[in-house]
Amino acid sequence: MATAILMPKLGLTMTEGTVDAWYKQAGDSVEKGEVIATISSEKLTHDVEAPEAGVLQIVTAEEQEQVCKEPIGYVGAAGEEVASVAVPEEPVMSNEATAEAPIEVKAPVRQQGTRIFITPIARKIAAERGYDYTQIPGTGGNGRITRRDVESYVPVAEAAPVKAISNTGEGLTGMRKVIAKRMHASLHDTAQVTLHRKANISPLMKFREKMKKKLGDEGKASLGINVLLTRAVVLALKDHPEMNASYANGEHTKHEAIHIGMAVAVDAGLIVPVMRDATNQSLSQLADSLQNVATGARNNTLSSDLLSGSTFTISNLGHAGVEYFTPILNTPEIGILGVGALSTKLVFTKKGKVKEQQELPLSLTFDHQVVDGAPAGEFLQTICQYLENPYRLVF
Repeated sequence: MATAILMPKLGLTMTEGTVDAWYKQAGDSVEKGEVIATISSEKLTHDVEAPEAGVLQIVTAEEQEQVCKEPIGYVGAAGEEVASVAVPEEPVMSNEATAEAPIEVKAPVRQQGTRIFITPIARKIAAERGYDYTQIPGTGGNGRITRRDVESYVPVAEAAPVKAISNTGEGLTGMRKVIAKRMHASLHDTAQVTLHRKANISPLMKFREKMKKKLGDEGKASLGINVLLTRAVVLALKDHPEMNASYANGEHTKHEAIHIGMAVAVDAGLIVPVMRDATNQSLSQLADSLQNVATGARNNTLSSDLLSGSTFTISNLGHAGVEYFTPILNTPEIGILGVGALSTKLVFTKKGKVKEQQELPLSLTFDHQVVDGAPAGEFLQTICQYLENPYRLVF
């Protein structure tokens, strides 16, 4: 009996993956454990090994997508046929019953009683867009209707808008293509608003210098700006639990545990490794977690459980000299904090003297469907208060 080669599930939020490349052709012999394909998600790329020795049969072609835990191919004996997943043909409604429906292109000629093959993700997208999938020509094996077939299908009355949506990520490959779709979906499915303000971190910088002298070299890592900022965000999320939440598919969930996502730039794009259970970590533990996820992300050595499941994300572009920017939500999260470059300006003291003040620009993007501007502003203000009163960070 043939053994299925399944699309792996590499994280809690991964629902589908893309086959980037097959290293073997259909009909080639493969050995158990031999790398035969590469797949990608929005988080990373991953090699797929043959589960058994035998002859390869390919179900999902290169650049096509498949839902997790569904077959992308099979390994079996030479000449062995594998049963395809099929659904019965559904009756097409009469013109009278669909008089008010949009005009659609005609289906290819199919003989009465012919079974229609369609992938689960293609069926889902067709239902979401209101398409009669019996009208969509299939280009996969056995005439199977694939996700690409559904996305490229253009009903006559909706040609322009459907084509614009389906072209998302066109011309891109691998992780970059998946990121493009994720970003487009984030902006399409949420009501994103961004608030900007600066935090006076002069007290924080003095606190760092004082603690460095007391702790010596061993304490320097735990006093990094990113570490102290992360601690301030964690404490603010405890004070404003409505921001430690997610919203997707009509479900609004408030999370008890705080898992911080930290956006990290890698060669292929941007990934968001997760610092889990940040609430219960000291500054030194946060420093270790931050170092581990950043290094693991760049070296592609992180385990899959650290690539998903964050409840709030931080994105820092200060190293690039950026002051303010508009970070895009890492859905289904409802909040993300953008951090800009540290700056210095001259201010007057209460006694009329001039002094330098160091400021950190912060940009909070939130989903206005779930959170109003006032509570979001209060959350951002609380982050600033922790940064401006640094001794509160250690208690």
